[in-house]
Amino acid sequence: MIQNVLLASGVNGVLIAAAVIGITGLLIALLLGVAANAFAVPVDEKEIAVREFLPGNNCGGCGYAGCDALAKAIAAGEAPVNACPVGGAAVADQIGAVMGVDSGEAVKMVAFVKCAGTCDKAGVKANYYGISDCKRAAAIPGRGDKACAYGCMGFGSCVDACQFDAIHVEHGVAVVDKEKCVACGKCIEECPNHLIELVPYEAKYAVNCSNKDKGPKVMAVCEVGCIGCGICEKQCKFDAITLENNIAHIDQEKCKGCGLCAQKCPKKIIMEH
Repeated sequence: MIQNVLLASGVNGVLIAAAVIGITGLLIALLLGVAANAFAVPVDEKEIAVREFLPGNNCGGCGYAGCDALAKAIAAGEAPVNACPVGGAAVADQIGAVMGVDSGEAVKMVAFVKCAGTCDKAGVKANYYGISDCKRAAAIPGRGDKACAYGCMGFGSCVDACQFDAIHVEHGVAVVDKEKCVACGKCIEECPNHLIELVPYEAKYAVNCSNKDKGPKVMAVCEVGCIGCGICEKQCKFDAITLENNIAHIDQEKCKGCGLCAQKCPKKIIMEH
């Protein structure tokens, strides 16, 4: 009899403990549900839809800290639907459909290195043995071995920065592959001499020099540098060329691609792009 009573008490204790645990678990679940609803962050369905169309490279070429940040900005109306340089017009059209706006005419841009001072054209002031990194070498007196202080140093920091294998150093100068470039701008950020800029993919001609010195000094350090003579500016019938800091500059919106400036340039520094 006593044994049966003890057994029954033990069973009741287990049942009570199980009931307590079950009720406690249920209360915790209810509290978590209430908390989740109370502190839930509203989800923008447009932001999710926009993010699905972005390529996911997180290159920062759009000016935002990755594709998630850009998607949020587009959904909030803080960035245009064609802000992604990697996706181009196709992605802009898809995002425009999500946002219910016209994607606009997106001009494909590519990086361009404003230097033609290859190893056989640029003068050498000394044999350089040191750090093979443009930014670090730029901080060292002498800045590498080339006599032109404005030209491409040729160490390839821009090459390392490019995620798309679109830029390589050839004969001492960085060269951009137009077909691979997505205009993310990473190479522009890395160049300490500020030689790289974005130009339209369809641009016909560009000035391959960044030397701001006057003619005699330029000729002393490079065979093909712009001497700021102004002949190209005078020859252009479309007012597309001006001299800025002793360098010819082409306004690509005005340029008609006639090539007269390239023909008349005595240094042949205006080249087909």
